[in-house]
Amino acid sequence: QVQLVESGGGLVQPGETLRLSCTASGFTLGYYVMGWFRQAPGKEREAVSFISLHENAKYYSDPVQGRFTVSRDNAKNTVYLQMNSLKPEDTAVYYCARGPDTRRSYVWPPIASECDYWGQGTQVTVSS
Repeated sequence: QVQLVESGGGLVQPGETLRLSCTASGFTLGYYVMGWFRQAPGKEREAVSFISLHENAKYYSDPVQGRFTVSRDNAKNTVYLQMNSLKPEDTAVYYCARGPDTRRSYVWPPIASECDYWGQGTQVTVSS
């Protein structure tokens, strides 16, 4: 059974940092692109970052480029999102998602419809 469990969210002040973790089970993490999405109240879900099999293949949305860093540890079945210099507009529920199987061809960066499993989300609130 495929499961994705996010952790690490919380309430922080502007300028502070958080590191989100997504622990996967039920599949071989190393075969898949993994993604982070977020959804703020009243807004549509948006892609934040993707990481492919190889550490040099990473995508960041414009709002987080230069502040967030995605990484993965396939041996620990875990994907991370390091979030620095957090802003109030980063407040959202953050979701981890399993993207395309890298053993097949896929478009880069992936789109949400190519993500077949999602975590339950972790709340990130940035407020003074």
